[in-house]
Order: sequence, then C-alpha cells, then structure tokens
Amino acid sequence: MYDAAGPVVISDKFTPWYTPPREVGRSFYWPAYRKLLENKGWPAHAVDGLDDATDRVVERLADPAADAAYQAKGLVVGYVQSGKTANFTGVIAKAVDAGYRLIIVLGGTLNMLRAQTQRRLDMELIGRENILRGANEYESDYADDPDWSKGNFVSFGAMPSLLGAFDIVRMTTRDDDYKSLLQGIMALEFEKREPSLPLYDQRNLHHSNARLMVVKKNKTVLGKLVKDLNRIKTDLREIPVLIIDDESDEASLNTTNMVKPNAERTAINLKISELLHLLPRAQYVGYTATPFANVFVDPSDAEDIFPKDFLISLPRPQGYMGVSDFHDIDSEIPLDERDFANSNEKAHVRAITTADGDDDTDELQRALDMFVLTAAVKIYREDNDPKGPTYKHHTMLINESRLTEDHRELSGRITQMWWNSGYTGPAGHDRLRRIFDTDVAPVSAARAEGYADPASYDDLQRYVGAAFQRIGGDDRPIMVINSDKELETGAADFDKRPIWKILIGGQKLSRGFTVEGLTVSYFRRATNNASTMMQMGRWFGFRRGYRDLVRLYISRQQALGGKEVDLYQAFEAICLDEEKFREELRQYSVLIDGEPQVTPAQVPPLVSQHLPWLRPTSANKMYNAQLVEIRSPGMWREPFGYPSRSASADLRHNTGLWSPVFGRLSTETTDYAYNFAEKDVVHRVTALTGSLGPDEFLSIVRGLRWLTPGIFDPHIEYLTEITRGSAVDEWVVLVPQTMRGATKEIILGDAGRRFTRWERARRRDPLFGAISTSRHRSIAMRIAGGLPDSGDPNTEALAGPHRGALMLYPVVEPTFSSDITPDGHIDPGKVVIGFGFVAPAAARAADDRVIRFRTIDSSNAVIVDVPHDMD
Repeated sequence: MYDAAGPVVISDKFTPWYTPPREVGRSFYWPAYRKLLENKGWPAHAVDGLDDATDRVVERLADPAADAAYQAKGLVVGYVQSGKTANFTGVIAKAVDAGYRLIIVLGGTLNMLRAQTQRRLDMELIGRENILRGANEYESDYADDPDWSKGNFVSFGAMPSLLGAFDIVRMTTRDDDYKSLLQGIMALEFEKREPSLPLYDQRNLHHSNARLMVVKKNKTVLGKLVKDLNRIKTDLREIPVLIIDDESDEASLNTTNMVKPNAERTAINLKISELLHLLPRAQYVGYTATPFANVFVDPSDAEDIFPKDFLISLPRPQGYMGVSDFHDIDSEIPLDERDFANSNEKAHVRAITTADGDDDTDELQRALDMFVLTAAVKIYREDNDPKGPTYKHHTMLINESRLTEDHRELSGRITQMWWNSGYTGPAGHDRLRRIFDTDVAPVSAARAEGYADPASYDDLQRYVGAAFQRIGGDDRPIMVINSDKELETGAADFDKRPIWKILIGGQKLSRGFTVEGLTVSYFRRATNNASTMMQMGRWFGFRRGYRDLVRLYISRQQALGGKEVDLYQAFEAICLDEEKFREELRQYSVLIDGEPQVTPAQVPPLVSQHLPWLRPTSANKMYNAQLVEIRSPGMWREPFGYPSRSASADLRHNTGLWSPVFGRLSTETTDYAYNFAEKDVVHRVTALTGSLGPDEFLSIVRGLRWLTPGIFDPHIEYLTEITRGSAVDEWVVLVPQTMRGATKEIILGDAGRRFTRWERARRRDPLFGAISTSRHRSIAMRIAGGLPDSGDPNTEALAGPHRGALMLYPVVEPTFSSDITPDGHIDPGKVVIGFGFVAPAAARAADDRVIRFRTIDSSNAVIVDVPHDMD
C-alpha cells in the first residue's frame, strides 16, 4: 500500500498519449482490479497511490495504436517483498485496456516463483471467466485452491467479450510453463476485424483478445516461445507487446562486456534480445528491489535491456518493514539511552556472536525458543484480541548456506534439537519464561500497536502446547526448501494450506519467493555482493499484527574469503547505499524549465558503496559511466576515503596542510545551537572558530591525498566552479571541542595549541563511517543557508548568503591512542584530519542543475563531456 509521497521518476522526454480520455474510454480490467483492491481493504489513498504510480509507467510506453513503432525500455524500483507485483499487475491492466495485446511476464528463474506470479495474475487480473472459458468450475487448475472455492478470484459476471470488452487468453497456467504449441499454434494468432488493416489500427486493436503468459527465465522455454512467434501468420511488426521482467537484475542482464573481441551474450539475455528484435512494438519494463546491476548496463547497447526511457522509484509502502526498521540509522539517541521503544536494533535484532565454524547450539536454541514463543503469542491474540487477527502462516527461516548437503546436515541437527527442547515440560517452560520476561514482553509493551498481549508468562503458558502442535503436530516441524519438488508436492505452497514450520533453505528462498508469516530469521550466510545479500533479507515485508514479534538473529562475525565480516553492519551499509540512491533520484527528478536534469543513462554514477568489501552488484555488471562533478549547495558533504593508517607520509602531508588553519582559530570556544521547534529537539556544539578565504580552502582540498586518487575530484570540480564564480565569499571554520578534561587532547600546529581529538575506528575498513554527528551538521547547514533560522543568536551571527561552513575533526584511531605522549604530542602521520563542508545554499548554477557527468559510450569508445556552466 503506497504512501502519499508518490513515485520518483527519472525519465527521458516522451510523447504524451495516455491522456484521461484515452485512459477512461475503454477501461475494463483496471477498474476491476481497483475494485478488487478496495474490497481487500486497501485504503483509498493507497489505491490512488497505485493508480498514480502505474500511470507514470504506462504513459512512458509507446502508444500501442501509433503508426510508427517505438520500443520503450524502463525500470521500476521497489523494496524487497514490498508489493511490486501489485504495481505490475496494475500496469498490465492499464496496458491491455489501452491496446497492448501480447503480455509476456518473465517470472523468475524458479518454477515456484513463476507459479506464484501466475496465480497472482490469474486471481487478481485475469479472473474466473477467462480461466474457465466455459469449462466446469471443478475442471479449473485451481479446483484445489482454497481461494478459488471461497470466491476470492476476481469475477466479471460473464466473459468480458460479452460485456463490451475483450478476453484475456492464458498461454500458461499455474502448473504449466510455456510449451511449444504444435498444432495449437493458432492460439497465438490474433483476430482482425479488418484484415486489410494492421492489428495496431484502432478498428482491429480493440476487437482482438489479449494473450498473457508467465514464463520462467529459462533458455529452453524462451527458445520455444521465440520459435513459435516465428511460425504464426500475424505480422509480428503489428503486435503491441508488453514484456514485464520480474526480478530483472537476475539472469536477464548480459554480464559479458560486448566491447571485448568475440564476445557473446549470456543465454537468457540473448533470448530477451531475440524477443525484442522479433517484436519491434515490444515495450520492456523491468521490476527489481536491487537496481544497481540494471543501471550499470551499457546504454549504447541497443539490443540490451538498459532502461533508456525511464527509471521509476516506488515509494515505501505503509506498514512495510524494511532495512531501516532493523537499524538505528542516524539515531540521535546515545547508545546508553537506547531501549526497546526507541531502538529498532534492540527491539528486533539479536546478535549471533559465535564465530563461523564454532558450535552455535545455544544461539540456535534461543532462536527456536523465540519461534515457539511468538507462535504462542499469535494464538493468544487470535483468542483474545478484539480486532480478531488471524495468522494463517507462522514461519522461521534459517539461511546458513546455499549447499544442499549443508541443508541436510542442518535439518538433522535442528530436528534433534526440536524433539529435545522439552517445550511441554518444566525445562522448556523455564527457558520460554526467561525469554518472555526479558525480551518478548518488554518489546511488545513498547511496540505491539494495540494488539493484545499476555500480562505474564502464566497467561501465555497454555498456548505453548497449541503452538507446539501447530508446528510439529505432524511430526515434521522442519521443511527443507532447496528444489522445486517442495512446491510441486504442495509442501511449500503457502496458497493452498497454512504453514507453521521452520524453513531451511538457500537460493530457492533468497529471491522473489515470498515466505509468508516470517517471524524469526536466523541468518549466517555471507556474500560480497550487495544485491544478492539484500535479496536474502527475507525478513523484510508486511507484518500486520505481529511487527513487535519479528526477530532477526544475525551473525556479527561471519567468515568470508579469509576474513570475518559483520553481516548486520553489511545490511546497514546496504541500507545507506539504497537510501542514498533513492535520495539522489528524488533530488534529480525535479524538472528544470520542463527539461529532465538527468536521463536514465546518467544514473550509474549515483550508485554509492559504503563498505569496501560489499560491491553494489556483481563485478561483471559494473562498467560504463564516470561522475565528474557533484554540486551540493546547502548540503552536508563528508568524505570517508582518507589515506590508510599505513600511509603515514600521506597522513602527515594532509595534517601539514591543515595545521595553519588550526593555528588561526579563536582561543575561546563558543556555544552554538539549532532549534528544531517542530520536533522539540535542540542540536548543540561547542567549537573554536576561524575562517578561510575561498582560494585558500580550494588550495588545501586540491592538495589533499586520499586512499584512492581522484575520489574527491567531483567535489573539487564544484568548489572550483563556485570559487571562480564568486558564489562563496568566506568559509567559516568550526572545530568542535568537548569539555576540558572530558577527553584527551592533542597538540596541532606550529603554535603548540591543544585541541580535542576524536577517537574513530575505520568501521568500513579501510574507510571511516561518519566522523561527524547529526548534532554538528545542522549548525553547519544553517550557517551556509541550508536550513532556516536556528533560533540561536550565536549561530545566526555566522550565517550569511555567501558563506560556506567547514568542520574539522582531528582523529586518532584506537590503534594509535597509546602513542600520544602525556603532554599531547603525536606523530602527525598518525592523525587523520577529518572534515565535512556545506557550500552556500545560494551557490547554484544558472541552470539549477546539481550534477555533471562524463559518460563513457562504448559504441565509439570516446568520452562525451556534458558541461553545465555557471554564469
């Protein structure tokens, strides 16, 4: 359910055609889908949000009735398990209403994913009449589906063609992927009322049925489809086609650099390219929650699937639990003051501290106990909550490995632990009572959102036996999901029956497949690919009625390639990467004089990477564009890539560049504040102050040395531009200080003055995390005009329209703390002078653009410079 923020759109220019008269004139499947969502309980604003988001997609497709053929390619970015299927269902509904007559949905690489997508479209879009086509109700492939029997599949009352619309012919079913049609090839032939006119002519288009197929991303299956399309009599050049690629960053991309000699496309990408070549009126729309691989596709490769026409970022749905709900990103609450109410980490995350390879039985037992305990709470709520919640599914997911032999071994181990846990005996109740009293009860007291909670374990105890029975009453508390047979036998089919089980799996449960009712996750699987890791976060999703019960047990020291990594920290870094990407898209989506600031081809440089070992996506998908300039008027910018601790000469050089600045600072500190009246929050900083001329600051940053040469160049380009353009008169320098005696100090500069030193570790070794704090940044942003009046006279005295703000932080890493002499001296080669800056908010280019790109176009191997000069 989308919030009111609306989608963020990065788009090339397009010709408007999807106007209100066109949208409403022949609308049939979209109104039916909208009504179904309303009947399911979607609030009006959520349905309106989906209506708007799907309009943004459909209007950027080519007009299906236009004489000239055009192939639009786009990408829609959602969140993991956040309702992307609802969006592309709406897009398909509007597209077929508008005249698209062949819909090809690429439904993942697994049978279970394809079947899940087919069922969803059958149930919510295609409808009973199109499924049955005159057959008996009990002959349907959904005859054994509870939702079919309960009447939950959409129904139109009669065949749509009898109601003045058109039918949708299914070319695939829930159980059957696309198969060669042989004598049934006529099923792909399109009807023409006027044979002499092309199919896309309005006089034919709206009297022809639509065809829809959900196809697995498989070379053989796609090959059959390509072969059959070549055999039909209908001119392929006349068919308006929409290709929806679910999980478009998996398998669909060409991971071969086509610039290399004798390069060949990867198998699935080749078949998609063949489809696009065969069908010149085909539109391609990819859907993903991990878009980085897609935006790194070479834009010049016309046969590939780069989203050249549009990139749409969907808003975060209401009620969704995502990465940020398990982390305390930029929390202003001190660590020692965080509790279950104000800290997401304390409420939902439990660290696995056992090193990889060591015995983690105790931690695994606690996770199993939590699973049983939360099951009991759900049953308690079913009995006692006046809102009447029901919990069809309750699951725990254990993801430690992708290897099937590991799954078998783990299954045997968990099975033994389950039957030895004594959940109905004194020992089991004692363990559950401790977890209830110390974990479940206090978290739910703070976060239950009004749902019923037992006052004590004594009130809950009688539900534990029921929970034990629902999970293991069939003597099979565990399901191993590592092949399609679990779905084919119905074992893992969440649609057909309630599932209260412990699931063990890897790749099969790591992308696309929705694990319903997931409450407890036990995660120990590492990868150095952010997209892959994000998709393994199955604990993201909608948790209505049990958000407070969700727990993530995650390894804090997991082996990966000869080193140990913190998986919780990794997900935090992914969250920062993702939110930075979305934030940049939001910023650059604003049209300037009716023109887009950026096109999708210029998006790749917006992708960031917070952890050196965790790439945004696979290395073979990362090539093409280079960022030249980042314009940041009124925004805090802070680099992280300072020279490594072993590069003492570079650190000593940098300290030397900054030393004169420290020597000119005020001798007394001043207190500064920023009042956020609407939040009843006050940010404060005590600092020494000084100033730098624009040329002096530019000279210093130009001379700095970095971990990676050139990493700061896009900022230097901007600072050079505003200095030459006289957009900045002065840089106010602040050096935050703590109370004398509260922390150690070091001596800097020729005058031998003492300054607060900040102890920071390289959290993303060899990179630092943020050295500054949010309390400091707001002061700097106000001085530079990036925030309104602070309500503090000292801060306001520094604010000016052409003033920038610079904050300096002398950092000594914990490794070198013992090297500080008693009188405060330390080798400058062991000091990192961290800094952050805010350029004047008025320092904008004449065209108001905020970025400049250099795009490497592999079609001619030259660099195209796209300048945006400041006048």
